[in-house]
Amino acid sequence: MTVNVKLEPGDIVRSRRGKDEGQLAIVVALVDERFALVADGDKRRFDRPKRKNVLHLESIGERSDEVANNLRDTGRVTNAKLRYAIGVIEQRLEAHAEEKGE
Repeated sequence: MTVNVKLEPGDIVRSRRGKDEGQLAIVVALVDERFALVADGDKRRFDRPKRKNVLHLESIGERSDEVANNLRDTGRVTNAKLRYAIGVIEQRLEAHAEEKGE
């Protein structure tokens, strides 16, 4: 079963396959309808993003508008901004998990 989720630059995703399985990253570009370039600002920096099959990415339903705006306006984003956006989402996910008692 395949699920077609339309990803856009700035979307925060979780890797479902590969060495980076379970880690969060941000879509920085789309190669075509099948592949996306993702970076996290740490292990995968903006200047060397990872090319991932979109079927191996899980959208977590969050988006970094600041990263998306930078990518749209200048075509670039700083690695610090990527790390910050992922850190904010990780904190929000941890707080949500604590509320549910997980």
